[in-house]
Amino acid sequence: MLKALIVDDEPIARDELAYLLRRTGQVDVVGESDRFETALRLIRELRPDVVFLDIQLAEENGVDIAKRLTEEVDEPAPDIVFATAYDEYALQAFELDAIDYVLKPFEESRIKRTVDKLLKRTELKESRAASIVPARRPRAKERLERLPVSVDDRIMLLSVDRIVYVGFEDGKTIIATDERAYRVNEPLASLERKLEDGPFFRVHRAFIVNLDAVVEIQPWFHSTCNLIMRNGSTVPVSRTYMKELKQLLGF
Repeated sequence: MLKALIVDDEPIARDELAYLLRRTGQVDVVGESDRFETALRLIRELRPDVVFLDIQLAEENGVDIAKRLTEEVDEPAPDIVFATAYDEYALQAFELDAIDYVLKPFEESRIKRTVDKLLKRTELKESRAASIVPARRPRAKERLERLPVSVDDRIMLLSVDRIVYVGFEDGKTIIATDERAYRVNEPLASLERKLEDGPFFRVHRAFIVNLDAVVEIQPWFHSTCNLIMRNGSTVPVSRTYMKELKQLLGF
């Protein structure tokens, strides 16, 4: 059973969505809110699996709220599904790794598909956690050697071995190499898929690191740590990924 929080400043829309979610028989709506600060408190108290978030609230923007949730909520942070009447924010939503983007007025079949997607994602995460394997080292012939990325109006071919980490910072995807950092237009999730056959591992909702580029591990608060990379940068590790990281790096 998924635990869901609905953030929308329209009571009728909240009631409709809550009704459709409960009708699936797979979702428990544990809370509702009409503003960010209340939503943040409820997320910390109730630990929902997913937040259904409207784009336009009375005094706040849902995209900005999603960014703040990524930064301010302790891991594991909930998945985000945007539920809104506005379709022009879809690209921004998926750049934030939103799971889905559902338009009002809500259709029961569409909500059911979103719930199915969330359930499959949950099953995948649980299966992955239950079957931790050694660091992924593919055969040389399968390994990606150069990563093409769009930077401004150019296509750059970056040596994968020189990539230190990939992150989402200040609303933009960053690829940090030994030489410099590139601001690119591609979503973090897309880059993670392209790099999955190399020594790369997600250590935070907003960071993927090259395990070969880690030079120091510094303990941090709440059983987490920071990774010091070979280019001198510091990358945070969230509690969600600590167990597997310890097995991969042997500490």
